[in-house]
Amino acid sequence: MNNGMLRVGGLGLLALVAILVYSAAFTVHQTEHALVFRFGRITRQPISEPGLYFKTPFVDQVVTLDKRLLDLDLPAQEVIASDQKRLVVDAFARYRIANPLRFYQSANNIANANQQLTIFVTSSVRAILADATFQGVVRTDRTGLMQRIRQDVNAQAANLGVEVVDVRLRRADLPEQNSQAVFQRMQTERQREAADIRAQGTQLGQSIRARADRDVTVIVADATRRADEARGTGDAERNRIFAEAYGQDPDFFAFYRSMQAYETGLKQNDTRMVLSPDSDFFRYFSDPRGRRNASGAFTPSGRSTVTPGPQGQGAPSQAAPQPQAGLAPQPQAAPSQAAPQPQAGLAPQPPAAPQPPAAPQAPASQ
Repeated sequence: MNNGMLRVGGLGLLALVAILVYSAAFTVHQTEHALVFRFGRITRQPISEPGLYFKTPFVDQVVTLDKRLLDLDLPAQEVIASDQKRLVVDAFARYRIANPLRFYQSANNIANANQQLTIFVTSSVRAILADATFQGVVRTDRTGLMQRIRQDVNAQAANLGVEVVDVRLRRADLPEQNSQAVFQRMQTERQREAADIRAQGTQLGQSIRARADRDVTVIVADATRRADEARGTGDAERNRIFAEAYGQDPDFFAFYRSMQAYETGLKQNDTRMVLSPDSDFFRYFSDPRGRRNASGAFTPSGRSTVTPGPQGQGAPSQAAPQPQAGLAPQPQAAPSQAAPQPQAGLAPQPPAAPQPPAAPQAPASQ
């Protein structure tokens, strides 16, 4: 029985020792700070190195704080720049706990620290951006302004035991109503610039086209003048050659021109003329040489058609034909001749020589 009691007592003692050891030991991770308090007072320096540590069980209390970088998102706020431009600024900050004991004494936890840092960053952003211009905030001096804000927030947050690593302006824009007005003005300016550029291009294009049209007119006029000069020179040379050729026989030249006029003017089934028969146009219809008689009219001429008689003597075939409509009547030729009418489009035949009268036959002997 004594052995059983001793065994139970030993097990109880071992359990008590295990509980005491478990209560006394604590672990510090590499991402944490550890503070050991005894009845609300710090008993040792803050522990920042990771490892296994021990404390007085059931008496000491361990508080851990995050050692990593912490984010602080700020609500968008409206700021007035030095040139009286209204800006909507959206910023954020990153910080870490540099002095765990002071942080615990001043803020106690991260939520309270975020509230106080939000106040510090907001006031610093308003104060520093109020001295900057709209162009500096948006474009030219944004990096310098963020560095100034970080330094100012660090000076205010030193009592919290934190270090502000970075402050960034995520967005700095005009308010919505102002943005619409600015965008409208920018659109109007761009449209005006586009209209100016189009007008300049149109003016330049018109000047280029006008210059090209002028050059085309000058080139065409010069080419036409040269062509006319060459054509005139050729025509003069042709006329000179023709004049030399026709000057050798003027009568043949007149006859040739009349034949050309007949060929051109007298077309088959397409000729209607109202002319006098003694007109110069018909001069070669009556006389192959185109001569006029004493009265000024063209000399008529004709050609008789002789058919051989039974005794080998020629006899007139028939009388002269009747004059055609629209032509003056031709005087009748001698009984031994018949004046043929000229055919349209053909040169008239020269008049035949008059046939001598037939010799009288001797009377037959009785």
